[in-house]
Amino acid sequence: MRKSAVRQNEFNQLCDRAGLTHGEAASLLSVSERTVARYANGTGRPSPLGVRVLKEAARKSAQPPRPVSFRFIDLFAGIGGLRIGFQGIGGHCVFTSEWDENAQKTYAQNFRDNHPLAGDIREYAENPDRIPEHDILLAGFPCQPFSIAGVSKKNALGRPHGFLCDTQGTLFFDTAQIIAHHRPAAFVLENVKNLESHDKGRTFATIMNVLENELGYHVQTRVISSEHWVPQKRERIFIVGFREPTTFDLKGLKLPQGGPKLGSILQPHDEVDPKYTLTERLWEYLQAYKEKHNAKGNGFGFSLFGPDDVTRTLSARYYKDGSEVLVAQPSKRPRRLTPLECARLMGFDRGERRWKIPVSDTQAYRQFGNAVVVPVVEFIAEAMKPHIEAALSNGSDRPVEAPIVVTRPDREPVAAHG
Repeated sequence: MRKSAVRQNEFNQLCDRAGLTHGEAASLLSVSERTVARYANGTGRPSPLGVRVLKEAARKSAQPPRPVSFRFIDLFAGIGGLRIGFQGIGGHCVFTSEWDENAQKTYAQNFRDNHPLAGDIREYAENPDRIPEHDILLAGFPCQPFSIAGVSKKNALGRPHGFLCDTQGTLFFDTAQIIAHHRPAAFVLENVKNLESHDKGRTFATIMNVLENELGYHVQTRVISSEHWVPQKRERIFIVGFREPTTFDLKGLKLPQGGPKLGSILQPHDEVDPKYTLTERLWEYLQAYKEKHNAKGNGFGFSLFGPDDVTRTLSARYYKDGSEVLVAQPSKRPRRLTPLECARLMGFDRGERRWKIPVSDTQAYRQFGNAVVVPVVEFIAEAMKPHIEAALSNGSDRPVEAPIVVTRPDREPVAAHG
């Protein structure tokens, strides 16, 4: 048999055993589909490392699926960062809500066994029975101010208020409605660090009052920076609640020491498309803008990073000019991160996990800028795992609670199931 035929057979057999299409194999090996076509017809062959990656993928595909130990739902899901962490400890996602159509595309591409994706969560909060029963609720809800105007009006009219009243009309209200109805064993909420200081602290105080006093959960919070896992300083607040008392200690978790540098996630210079290098006009503008603000004594302007650095926070506006994270290039103008590098910077494309990006660069930058750093969630999920298992093992002894009365401004009170 000719060498080309042997190569062809080996590559195609490995793809078949791993259940990979040629496009998926290209993504897994970080090569072009044209290169994979050469592998498939025998005119080229993967590197020894590439062969090992394919063999490992085939081995994992042959293993029986991990038993499901709990069910969870993924609200305000984005592209699935929270899901990855809890799926990794044996959970099975039974419901997903994400309103953005482009984020839905990326989510659907990366979770093959997925159920149909729901859009606006408010439709489901109106009737929580439409959401399947679940043990854990995950939500990266948006930060919104809460108005007390509705409360004042009710007081004037002598109408009842109380449960969730301060949060009505917000997306947190819808999240809390679902928690009140299904009473999951635990929840994990994620938000920007500034949630604690938003609206002079009133927003956070209202959220904690609802979760602890109105819903009766045992709640802990902690701001965690991602630089222990990825080369990016990105601080996010995590709110963890258990329905029953637990020994879980979020603030007591010891974070990994040290952390990787930017060079660990950068693509080789010769593999980066020149389109990511800033144009002369944009580079001149960014330099002038920074000089102007430096003269005023403030730090506004672009940030330039090399392979030994840790970057600033990647934002959803990165597609505009890339100024918060520019990569230094020898003898060239700086460049933006590529979408693949953003996937790595956020921990989506990491180790043996390959992330598919089926959308435009602009949409990809928005999605990664709005996402959670996956290894941080994986760390929290692993720490929560034994406590989740303990909570569920006692689930048969769960007491029947009185219904919680939920009042909306324009409706009669309704009972949420306890």
